[in-house]
Amino acid sequence: MRIYDRAGFPNPIRIRVVVAAKHLESQIEWVPVDLIGAEHKQPPFLAKNPSGVVPVLELDDGTFISESTAITEYLDSLDGNPILTGRTPLEKALVHMMQRRAEAYVIDPVGIYFHYGTPGWGAKLPAYKAPDWQARGEWARREADKAKDGLKYFDKVLEDRRFVTGDTFTMPDITLYAGIYFAKAVNLLPDNLPALMTWHQRVSDIPAVKNRSGQEFLPEDLARISN
Repeated sequence: MRIYDRAGFPNPIRIRVVVAAKHLESQIEWVPVDLIGAEHKQPPFLAKNPSGVVPVLELDDGTFISESTAITEYLDSLDGNPILTGRTPLEKALVHMMQRRAEAYVIDPVGIYFHYGTPGWGAKLPAYKAPDWQARGEWARREADKAKDGLKYFDKVLEDRRFVTGDTFTMPDITLYAGIYFAKAVNLLPDNLPALMTWHQRVSDIPAVKNRSGQEFLPEDLARISN
């Protein structure tokens, strides 16, 4: 199997944690995509994923699977022993409910803020974003507030549980972890989130999170992010 991504970026981090948790490293070929050069917006990549985003999983039979949730479902179920996406109908429902919230409340608005409220990755990508800078700024401010409110929501959720859906580390924990990583990079992480930060340290100590292949944002990537 091949995974097209760029190490250190938020959504790729999600799948790298899944690969590590499922001990699939030996079965994966990592194919780097030049996001800064907008490779993911060009026809060869769009043929793999018309949404023009990473990661994308390519199976040995040539099937392409995009969207981090779908990739996680596939990889988690390969061995018939899902550990990240739920086993019972109730577990699956709770995982998918909180997964959607982790995306909609945190990682998605942080991503929108990044693309519309910061310089982003340089000169190549603005052509694929809204050209109206005033509208972009207003949208970015709204999404920044949405992300901060989402992080406060999860701080409240985690006051009385170890992980997002209860006692077990699952897919929405991975998504929220990546969202916090991204929020830190663009200075959107509010102060005074004690339950969330306690959870974050707990998740950071999980071997699959510690041992994911790849690295954090590269120094030249971080240099592009500023307010």
